[in-house]
Amino acid sequence: MRNEAINRVKLVFTLFDADGNGVLEPDDFDLMSSRVAAAVPEADEARKQAMRDGFTRYWNTLAGELDTDDDGRITYDEYQACVLSPERFGGAIDEFAAGFAHLGDLDGSGTVTRPVFIGMMKGVGFDLSNIHALFDAFEPDDEDRVRVDVWEAEIKNFYAPDKGGIPADLLAAAPAA
Repeated sequence: MRNEAINRVKLVFTLFDADGNGVLEPDDFDLMSSRVAAAVPEADEARKQAMRDGFTRYWNTLAGELDTDDDGRITYDEYQACVLSPERFGGAIDEFAAGFAHLGDLDGSGTVTRPVFIGMMKGVGFDLSNIHALFDAFEPDDEDRVRVDVWEAEIKNFYAPDKGGIPADLLAAAPAA
């Protein structure tokens, strides 16, 4: 497992732990999906629901795989073991990535504008300078848009234990200058 993957997972665990109590719980995922939906008020309800469904499946997969004592809580050690195992978590990541990335495609063009991308990523809690660095790494077009399929693929890469030196690493780096 690459150090870059571990750094990415540590960061996302911290971001998903919305109440900062050191464990993940269903309410954390509800809060996160509400923040992201609020960041894109122009999105239609179907896209918002697909994004929420992705967050719900993410939580349900974690709980089903890891919450052996049925206390409704996942620790960091439990989380790392699951999300860095594609054979256990790949389907949940695929649904999460699709729902999240497609939420930002407001006009059905297959692209996401910088302001929408920034709003969504800030809704998750990523650092603004790192968000811009990631967007730029996706090589936006002349209208400052990135392709949804590129973003979706990179969300999946974010959780890949064997990937390093990828654009998603920009999110886990010290805030970009």
